[in-house]
Amino acid sequence: MSWRAFGETFVTLVVITDPLGNAQVFVAITGRLTPAERQRAALRAVLFAGTLILGFAVFGEVVLRYLNVSIGSLSVAGGLLLLIVALEMLLGIDFPTGDSEDIALVPLATPLVAGPGAIATAMVLWRSHPHAGGHLAVVLGIVGAVACVGIALLAAERATRLLGPTIFSFLTRVFGLLLSAIAVQLVVNGIRSLT
Repeated sequence: MSWRAFGETFVTLVVITDPLGNAQVFVAITGRLTPAERQRAALRAVLFAGTLILGFAVFGEVVLRYLNVSIGSLSVAGGLLLLIVALEMLLGIDFPTGDSEDIALVPLATPLVAGPGAIATAMVLWRSHPHAGGHLAVVLGIVGAVACVGIALLAAERATRLLGPTIFSFLTRVFGLLLSAIAVQLVVNGIRSLT
């Protein structure tokens, strides 16, 4: 196994998936769920996100080429989805929570955790380390990074009990603003890569 490939994958994906930032977004969009539903949503989101990133690392280039979709288009789509979530957070609109399993898939698993940046990075790293040891290292790096996100989401669920509603509302709007900036940047990056 290549420790260099593992370190590169793990560190890059931890930075891109932003466990602490996503924990705040997670708390905001699962505010109406019970603690048990919130925990279940966190675990399902991490499981689906990890599967999605691993799947794109191995088969992503083939799938995107078959569909004639570029990474730039994927980035624009992910940015627009995140912008909707960010606007709901900024305006104090409750995210629709009809089913915790739906929230676990969209927007938690994708595009928050397994966003265009994480998917594109996994694809590039898989291609950059073509031997078996490199592939194993990339897989373990992805698993490690997604596990960090899972720990952050579960810890955030417990931290919400300590926060009062005023502080929580304030933090939700602050992170909504930051998330909107990230969403716009994804759209800008995608448009740049398409021109």
